[in-house]
Amino acid sequence: MEIESGGRKYSYSDTLLDSEEGQVIEAFRAANQQPYPDPAGWLDAEALPANVLLTTVDRVINWSRYRALWPVAFGLACCAIEMMCTAASRFDIARFGMEVFRASPRQADLLIIAGTLSWKMAPWLRRVYDQMPEPKWVLAMGACGTSGGIFKGSYSVVPGFNLVLPVDVYVPGCPPRPEALLDACIKIHEKIQKDRIVRKGGSQ
Repeated sequence: MEIESGGRKYSYSDTLLDSEEGQVIEAFRAANQQPYPDPAGWLDAEALPANVLLTTVDRVINWSRYRALWPVAFGLACCAIEMMCTAASRFDIARFGMEVFRASPRQADLLIIAGTLSWKMAPWLRRVYDQMPEPKWVLAMGACGTSGGIFKGSYSVVPGFNLVLPVDVYVPGCPPRPEALLDACIKIHEKIQKDRIVRKGGSQ
């Protein structure tokens, strides 16, 4: 049989090609008669103690939770500016696995409330909280979140976020610095690590 390539004709034999291909296959087959060693060799009696980690289900689940907290930002006033600084490169909240600020509460497990909460806004804050899946945590940022701050006593301001929803950690300050918010995030991590899931039949 002849083929043409680049203006030149070449001839080849189907029988010769089949023979050469057969030789390659037979050579490969002859060189691969011994099985590869079992990749589970680490299960040997001598290596096993160095490759076994003893822990609890609670610790594994809590480790995965606090290493991947996804906050939903509820910025209401001046504290929100400091929260934005915390997410920027200088303070870098991404070091704690929290850089994914969610636009939907259904994808978040940490609610950061930053600023002054009015009674007019309170029902919508509660709605956002109710839409978050369990388990979830709340971080109240600033003096307004603790007691209403300088607006305490005003007819329109909620004197503390704990009147609207349960708060896990308070961040003092007016407004608190980004370092204070990072410290509060670490406190949330510590609280999560102490959670008991298996023995209590779930975290509430």
